[in-house]
Amino acid sequence: MSIKYSRLFFVVILALIAGLSFFTPAGQVKAAVFQNADTVSTEGIEFTDVEPAKPEVKTETTTVKPSTKEAASAITAVKPAEKPKTLWQIFIEGFLGGFAALIMPCIYPLLPLTVSFFTKKAGSRSKGIMHSLIYGISIIVIYVALGLIITLIFGSDALNELATSGVFNLFFFLLLVVFGISFLGAFELQLPSSLANKLDANSDKGGIAGIFFMAATLAVVSFSCTGPIIGYLLVEATSKGERLAPIMGMLGFSSALAIPFTIFALFPSLLKSLPKSGGWLNSVKVVLGFLELAFALKFLSGVDLAYHWNWFDREVFLSLWIALGLLMFLYLIGKIKFSHDSDLPYLSVPRTFIAIGVLAFTLYMVPGLWGAPLKVISGFLPPPATQDFMLSNDGTSGNQIAQSPAVSIKQKKHENLFTRGKHAGLNEWYDMEQALQVSKELNKPVLIDFTGWFCANCRKMENEVWSDPQVHKRLAEDYILLELYVDEKAELPKNEQHVSDFSGKTIKTIGNKWSDYEASKFNVNSQPYYVIVNAKGDVLVPPQGANYNVNNYIEFLDSGKAAYEKNNGRD
Repeated sequence: MSIKYSRLFFVVILALIAGLSFFTPAGQVKAAVFQNADTVSTEGIEFTDVEPAKPEVKTETTTVKPSTKEAASAITAVKPAEKPKTLWQIFIEGFLGGFAALIMPCIYPLLPLTVSFFTKKAGSRSKGIMHSLIYGISIIVIYVALGLIITLIFGSDALNELATSGVFNLFFFLLLVVFGISFLGAFELQLPSSLANKLDANSDKGGIAGIFFMAATLAVVSFSCTGPIIGYLLVEATSKGERLAPIMGMLGFSSALAIPFTIFALFPSLLKSLPKSGGWLNSVKVVLGFLELAFALKFLSGVDLAYHWNWFDREVFLSLWIALGLLMFLYLIGKIKFSHDSDLPYLSVPRTFIAIGVLAFTLYMVPGLWGAPLKVISGFLPPPATQDFMLSNDGTSGNQIAQSPAVSIKQKKHENLFTRGKHAGLNEWYDMEQALQVSKELNKPVLIDFTGWFCANCRKMENEVWSDPQVHKRLAEDYILLELYVDEKAELPKNEQHVSDFSGKTIKTIGNKWSDYEASKFNVNSQPYYVIVNAKGDVLVPPQGANYNVNNYIEFLDSGKAAYEKNNGRD
């Protein structure tokens, strides 16, 4: 094989989708500050562009005294909570994505070719190792540069806005659907061949520059395999709202690609232990295509909730996931085949175990059609209140509403907007002033839940922690539950719209209002975020974000109740 021919097969992705912007999953995601509409138009879908508030760093704790116009200003600013998803988690997700790309048919066969090429061209093992190291570093530089470009183009504020923008979430959905269809073999995503030719021509140069352009050539040539994976990773990373998230995601992705080339250059004998290329590589691609289609639905679900389309319910979501799971299972056992697949004469042991896992997970989801909590994937699913029919031990519906205690307020503000977010057996409020008034009348503390339609961690907390009997009992009996949606798109009445003193931006929607409030009073823009206050709006205990330890949350609620009783002279 000629050197020129070998280079055409060399290495991994450079140019990606600059305007892309999970997550999961993953999300754990989580972090967003956005908005929705007070009244929903019935004459078509309307997307409202929202500008997130910029949290400023505060070093001291300050208390704002309540005013008669807005009781919400009574809250004490406190230390910001940690983001639910750390940069290290994003790095690990990127690393796993890079490993998935490594075993794709565009890259995997090139491992032995690349290592042997460097070894032979260098003339000595030491130089071959050095060239492989430079090659691996070049891959990392290329992808990290991509993440940096995404960050510079959008900035942290725009990244945050993308997380809860209906337009972009709908774009993400369509993008992942296209990627998934591509992996299933309908077509191949390719960058212009002229770009690959120019990079390959530059790879003829000697030294470090030539090696770098070889890495860039591989990046372009292998785009059809790696593009969808990078696209999904950038979408997930960008939607976390972290400035460094795209960079960390690409660092993890590129590291997973670069490390094997270096390891095999150091220990060439290990190449003999690699499984041979074959039809299984394409099977990996197809399975990833099914997964891309499944994850795409999460973005569509968020848009449906935020804009109150009310057609993508929990059972619809689950039905689609179950159908995709069954198709994936049938594909793995060879009952269905795509045009570019080779024949499957028998099932290998690894493929059999993967098929068993897929079938088991699919069967696990089936009871969810009748209301099973499905805690493993609760962060992905629409809220239980979106489900039309739910079985429970007492025969009641999952969206059963708790009886409201007698209070002077007869009509909850904005309640009609949040019926799909209600929790069985709990009595939620959606306006700060009303909640503080009810707190005064019932002599109970207020639990403020900064939440959002797009917040996967919020759904996970509600399904895994709030569903615990002890937690649920405390929420129902000991607290006034105030849910503030930071990404609600409904517009505020004209007389309530204003320019924020904190961010300098126009507050037009309900989400704008609570997003700006959370950022300005607590120096936080992540959800979920839980704050316990009394009827005056004073913070009673340190707030906290997502923590899936039930005992921790019980202690948090108990400490808030104890502080409330102490401050009210009942200890």
